[in-house]
Amino acid sequence: MTEQFDRHDHLSQAETHEVFNQPAPLDPFNTYTSDRVLQYWTKACGGDSAEEMLVAFGRRCGGDLVEAGFLANENKPEFQTHDRFGNRSDRVKFHPSYHQLMQTAIEAGMHSLPWKQPGEGAQVTRAAMEYQYFQADAGSGCPLTMTFAAVPALKHAPELSKEWLPRILSHEYDERNIPYFEKKGVTIGMAMTEKQGGSDVRANTTRAYPLADGGNGKEYRIVGHKWFCSAPMCDAFLVLAQTDSGLSCFLLPRWRSDGSKNQFYIQRLKNKLGNVSNASSEVEFRGAQAWMVGDEGRGVRTIIEMVSMTRFDCMVGSSALMRAAIAQAIHHTSGRSVFGKNLHDQALMQNVLADLAIESEAALAMSMRVGYALDHLEDEQQALFARITTAVGKYWICKRAPMLIVEAMECIGGVGYVEDNILPRLYREAPVNAIWEGSGNVQCLDVLRAINKEPAVLNAFMNELEKATGHYQAYDEFVADLRAELENHENIEYRCRRVVEKMALALQACVLVCDGEPDIAEAFVLSRIEGQEGYQFGTLPEGIDCLKILKRSQPVT
Repeated sequence: MTEQFDRHDHLSQAETHEVFNQPAPLDPFNTYTSDRVLQYWTKACGGDSAEEMLVAFGRRCGGDLVEAGFLANENKPEFQTHDRFGNRSDRVKFHPSYHQLMQTAIEAGMHSLPWKQPGEGAQVTRAAMEYQYFQADAGSGCPLTMTFAAVPALKHAPELSKEWLPRILSHEYDERNIPYFEKKGVTIGMAMTEKQGGSDVRANTTRAYPLADGGNGKEYRIVGHKWFCSAPMCDAFLVLAQTDSGLSCFLLPRWRSDGSKNQFYIQRLKNKLGNVSNASSEVEFRGAQAWMVGDEGRGVRTIIEMVSMTRFDCMVGSSALMRAAIAQAIHHTSGRSVFGKNLHDQALMQNVLADLAIESEAALAMSMRVGYALDHLEDEQQALFARITTAVGKYWICKRAPMLIVEAMECIGGVGYVEDNILPRLYREAPVNAIWEGSGNVQCLDVLRAINKEPAVLNAFMNELEKATGHYQAYDEFVADLRAELENHENIEYRCRRVVEKMALALQACVLVCDGEPDIAEAFVLSRIEGQEGYQFGTLPEGIDCLKILKRSQPVT
């Protein structure tokens, strides 16, 4: 007897089907304890003494901050030109979730750890904090990075440092739009580039006029514009402006020292592809109060230490975006079957996921190795090594991040393409680190400048690569070929991207061979050093234990 369709019975059922073959969401989870690779490289580079703190921070980054990250990006900052009485306020209003993110990071000391607790593993520990935080929200990481990186620049002005550093290093977050001297904790932004120059800051036209004698720590008035002023609700900004002696660095507060509003006018907020939770703006200075930082005419030299730190954060930040993407991809595929077989049991998917895992781990390993160098700047070789690798690492890792995120999205499929998933936000976020603090060409040319200006930096870099020789013939030949390319100065600027790419690949291989797991090191050498040109993810050579590699990167829940 055939089954009869009961219209009323079926109409009473609100759902037509059962949802199955879909994995549970990854969150909430602990971004530290779930990540074997992060734990490994934090310990390998000297940051293991802070494990308890990193575990606690990881609980927040994979817990309540995940939702805060979504909310901060769904509710863009709003520019309010005037208050209700008609006074010009130049205020940027953020969603409460943004302040939740900022407060959590500042209370944990993410913006200040190496300066307040210098010593073994401080930079590496902070990098591990950033790596986790950026997975929840990368946009709010921008003012945190600038606040952190401003410290070495401000130390060039002892009197300013005495007044400002206690507030900068404070663990108190104060979102109020009030004078800096009424706060216990402040944040610092940057306003460097102009329309006509971009990365060529020496083309800046903004002028600084001394009130009296002028000089380091003295008061000036700034007149001009900035095409990009990042995080305009910060309490003060490091600004580049011209004086009679050339480009100089200044600290410009939102509020004047007499308590009145400074002549700092926001023109508009940038409507950006990504980095949405963070506000970026165009500004004008109409006689704004500021103080010189460092020697007059030496603005670039003063700011270079800050730039080095922000470039390092671009490396860590892009590595974090990679990790966030691959964590979602591996977790999702572990709970999904296609054509009657779990995706992790399918050879081609294993190849793709393992390849992504190798790329992600190599990015983190190189970043942590640079963090180790920053922890040991008293060693001349480490200082020289850090000088060149921040540019090499920023160039390569920031270029690789968007490619990896796209592939991770493809592993997840259509679910990964919709805004309920974090992958679209990661993809929109990824390009900014390649642009901010100098695009790819700027990084490559900076590598050449560093080598030409101070040949010892290249010696330090090549000495590092030599530590990994003798294990793989392909690596030894690759390093020898790189050395020959660097010694050949004919058309080197034209070849510069390829040269810097080789430097990055050689360094990643070196770190993995010297300090990493043998399986990861071998797979990297076979696929990136010995492997073919222009490879795509999922083209690992035969003989690699792909399942073992992807399981190493699978989140532990």
